[in-house]
Amino acid sequence: MTASNSVLVRVPATSANLGPGFDTLGIALDLYDEVEAALTGDGVTIEVEGQGEGELDAGEGHLIIKTMRATFDRIGVPQPAGIALRCRNRIPHARGLGSSSAAICAGILAARALAPAVAGTAGAPAEPPTMSDDEAFALATELEGHPDNVAPCLAGGLTIAWTEQSGTARMVKLAPHGDIRPVVLIPAFRLSTEEARGLLPKDVPHADAAVNAGRAALLIAALTRMPESGLLLAATEDRLHQDYRAPAMPRTADLVRRLRAAGVPAVVSGAGPTVLAFSTSDTEDLIAPEVGTDWLIQPLNVDLNGAGVQFPETR
Repeated sequence: MTASNSVLVRVPATSANLGPGFDTLGIALDLYDEVEAALTGDGVTIEVEGQGEGELDAGEGHLIIKTMRATFDRIGVPQPAGIALRCRNRIPHARGLGSSSAAICAGILAARALAPAVAGTAGAPAEPPTMSDDEAFALATELEGHPDNVAPCLAGGLTIAWTEQSGTARMVKLAPHGDIRPVVLIPAFRLSTEEARGLLPKDVPHADAAVNAGRAALLIAALTRMPESGLLLAATEDRLHQDYRAPAMPRTADLVRRLRAAGVPAVVSGAGPTVLAFSTSDTEDLIAPEVGTDWLIQPLNVDLNGAGVQFPETR
């Protein structure tokens, strides 16, 4: 791989919803997938190490390849003759930690970085091909379907994402308080986002919507200014999605209930089945006794920078 035609992209895991912030709130975590993408003479080759090894499509059906193709089309450069990927995956798949969003963001950023080299193979364009950060976020939302996971993956930190009536995806990045300590509790079993979303009702009671609106506002204050366990526990209450999805992941729902009963601010991470807990000095010793031995307990930090791109000569 040469400096002119390859790029390394690092993308963080994410947790969306955070309890009451359904399809709106998300946070980036310091667990990363790394993707090295290069332009080659012909065809698609993919090497996968770690999560998804031996399971993922090894050709044009791979999500990163499909995303890169869509990005080249959106930028307006010709499709390259060949693409080689080397993927080092650490984000668990189908666990509610944003692995699909990470792949989409990686594909967009890789293709954006390689677009000038692609254009050069067809002759120098009148102007260098570009894609702004806003355009990258818009395409990521379009491909993923919702902005709440791709926003923190691209931007890092704590994000509030929404879609305007015009259909334009927007986001705001906030800095979480330095005392915020996420812990993810990862089960061996998986759950697809489509299956979890299919359990949601079309309508919810007005009272439940009001509770979630208040808790989501409180959660922003708790995560950015006042990360006390009691405040976080109240702020992470949800009535819009977790109970409806519980039949698809009863063990996850049971663990969330037990942790919260013990005073630990715990929620379903994304669509599940991973559980996200916010550990504080007075709750950190309460998590392991409730979890048991068949869940992976992984303390993490908040990733503050989001997805990053490097060219070989800068590594």
